[in-house]
Amino acid sequence: MAKYNRKTNYREKYPDLSDEIIEVLEKSDRKMEYQQLDLKIERHKIDYVKGTVTYLPSREDSYERLMEENRQFAADAEGVDDAAVKAVLIEKMLDCLKLLSTEEQELITELFFRSKSEHQLARQTGVPQMTIHDRKVKILGKLKKLMKI
Repeated sequence: MAKYNRKTNYREKYPDLSDEIIEVLEKSDRKMEYQQLDLKIERHKIDYVKGTVTYLPSREDSYERLMEENRQFAADAEGVDDAAVKAVLIEKMLDCLKLLSTEEQELITELFFRSKSEHQLARQTGVPQMTIHDRKVKILGKLKKLMKI
């Protein structure tokens, strides 16, 4: 861990610099010292009246240290309420898909459920890719209206 032992005298080192630039350099030095030293040092607070010593951990803590203290971390899994909202939206979308024409359903099924690209579908059906794209955009707009999103 780097520690700043002495401050750089920018006025002496660079006499031609303006006061504003020197002030910025000094602030950046202090910021570096804070990030490299102040956040990482563990401190002790001594109360001479009570005769106690209080340990203050560093503000930048390691994962290993937190695990030793059996700290709990937020789960990365999807929350219950998010899963419920997602399930309702999927059900609503599937109901809305049933309201589309057979051609529209087939296009959406190929593109989104069978993961085919517009180019692949164009080669298979002989319909130009741009036409497929335009139809897809139109159908998605129609689904959005049906779902009232």
